[in-house]
Amino acid sequence: MEVARRAEYIGFLHRAPFATEAYALGFVTGAREDCRIQDSHLRNVDVPILMLDNDFNRPDLDRYLTRFREVEPEIGVVGDARTPEEAHTFVDAARELKSDYPDATIIIVPKCREAIDIVANADIPGESLVLGYAMGRSNIKAWHFSDIANWRGHRVHLLGASPTKQWRVIQELTQPNLTGDPPADIIGLDWNGPQGIAYKGESWSRDGWQDADFLSIRGTVRRSLREMRAFWEERGVWPAEGKTPIERLEPAVKEPDDPIWAANGGDLSDPDPLGSPDEWAELVDYADEDGPFPIEQAIVVTYEGGRTLAYRTQTERDYVEYYEGLKGKIADKRT
Repeated sequence: MEVARRAEYIGFLHRAPFATEAYALGFVTGAREDCRIQDSHLRNVDVPILMLDNDFNRPDLDRYLTRFREVEPEIGVVGDARTPEEAHTFVDAARELKSDYPDATIIIVPKCREAIDIVANADIPGESLVLGYAMGRSNIKAWHFSDIANWRGHRVHLLGASPTKQWRVIQELTQPNLTGDPPADIIGLDWNGPQGIAYKGESWSRDGWQDADFLSIRGTVRRSLREMRAFWEERGVWPAEGKTPIERLEPAVKEPDDPIWAANGGDLSDPDPLGSPDEWAELVDYADEDGPFPIEQAIVVTYEGGRTLAYRTQTERDYVEYYEGLKGKIADKRT
């Protein structure tokens, strides 16, 4: 049961800078096939699209397959199968992808009872397909057309809903039952809820939603992500050590290749080490208007003669440029 509950990945699919925070904490980052992470304008940030979702409200399989081949994600949610015919179509598409990307985790979301068996028993190269268990914004949830027993014994990804709701389903899918059904193998799960609720001034925590009016939107989402990670670590669902993207791949935020100095002489690197979950509550609120801020938030300006400075705020920039005589001598500016 412990092995069945241990996820291979936990996803948070959203744009930068929220994706930057999630990646640093160990979440899988990604986007819908018609969206972008929106980090191309940032000088030293490159958040990978490791999970590619589909727009289930406006599905287009050809568009999805084209985008998949462009970004080559590790995980793909190919589509939602509302009929047996759609299930077979998505299985054919998954078989095509697996022939070119044998290590990819391919998810198909059953939206009818027959689709569960079609997807779970599909003849696919390599590891079997993963069943997407719809829980979030979908108008057709998994329990609308199936019982928990239909999902047990299969590879499952939980789509959407808060960790507390996902945990209840994980328990139902994996705990011993009277009929001796094998547990489902919880391959992964994802939830993007904290970002939207952050604009209402609340963060998610292990004790429920908490007031966060005193935090920035980014700080609010960061707090929720840390609480989510702690929640899954406490229950043995968080991926095993060495399995998260930040442990396997390069950091998303790169140190600049050229010499850049903080205008105030300070350190631009993030002063917020991850630490242990018990330390996070004391660390999440560091980012006030006076900074310091992570490197990707800096205003980086290159002046004539090759001198480059990074400012924490526009006010700081105006002050330094005035007293250093740098106004009108700008060669390049990036934020």
